[in-house]
Amino acid sequence: MKRSRFSEEQIIAILKEQEAGMATAEVCQRHGISSATFYKWKSKFGGLEVSEARRLRSLEEENARLKKLLAEAMLDNAVLKDLASKRWCRPAPSGKRSPMPVSIMG
Repeated sequence: MKRSRFSEEQIIAILKEQEAGMATAEVCQRHGISSATFYKWKSKFGGLEVSEARRLRSLEEENARLKKLLAEAMLDNAVLKDLASKRWCRPAPSGKRSPMPVSIMG
């Protein structure tokens, strides 16, 4: 997840400026952000205190980390299933299984 150049404290302070009566366009211009960014922050952090915003961000980071771990585990599982489904030994000419793997025998 991309890290914001604004901390949770700064985002909450910017939102509170607008809530205190300053025009949204003025707040955005003052802090060098787009109105889209402002409204995205408002929908995400509006009404939260700094500690709650920090907790939200840490939970989002943990969620992203866990999703990545799950994807890696699922990929490992798929590879193992694929390997398990392949025949690794050719039958010997006498009908008995050869202990040599197929890849070595050619």
